[in-house]
Amino acid sequence: MQADVGTNRISLTAGERWYVVHTLPHRELQAERQLAAQGFRPFLPRQRKTVRHARKLRTVNAPFFPRYLFVALDLSRDRWRSVNGTFGVARLVTGEDYPLPVPVGLVEGLIAACNADGNLQLCGALMLGQPVRVVTGPFAALIGAIGRFDGGGRVQVLLQLLGGTVPVQIGREALMPVLAA
Repeated sequence: MQADVGTNRISLTAGERWYVVHTLPHRELQAERQLAAQGFRPFLPRQRKTVRHARKLRTVNAPFFPRYLFVALDLSRDRWRSVNGTFGVARLVTGEDYPLPVPVGLVEGLIAACNADGNLQLCGALMLGQPVRVVTGPFAALIGAIGRFDGGGRVQVLLQLLGGTVPVQIGREALMPVLAA
């Protein structure tokens, strides 16, 4: 019983809230599968990400929040302590003796921002001059500024490369806004 991310629908029953699960390193997918097999409803936000290794580039679906995922629980009904004993799970994030709920609307907003593949699409509100991070492709991890919007979902990003500003055409889905700290 999982959140139907493909159609951006989620319905929590009365008494249910979203809680944060801290996973073991690189075990987010395993924890998600194991929680679902136990009847819980996990949600693991993902993103498309380019990984460089041994001079090779490959694009993978990676967790948006490494080592964390969310699970819908009704603390009065569910055996929530069994989450801590699940393969891939380090622990539920708790305060005192009980899990701390996520603020209402946060997880629902993340689910609504997912595309049909279950990947977060946070590039909807890009503006000219806005700083963005490239998340996929050969320029992955570089930060630039939006120069202009082209047709077909492409964006001209001004990247600082080779001692100057270089305009690069990149698809909107490969960009993520850089949030001010």
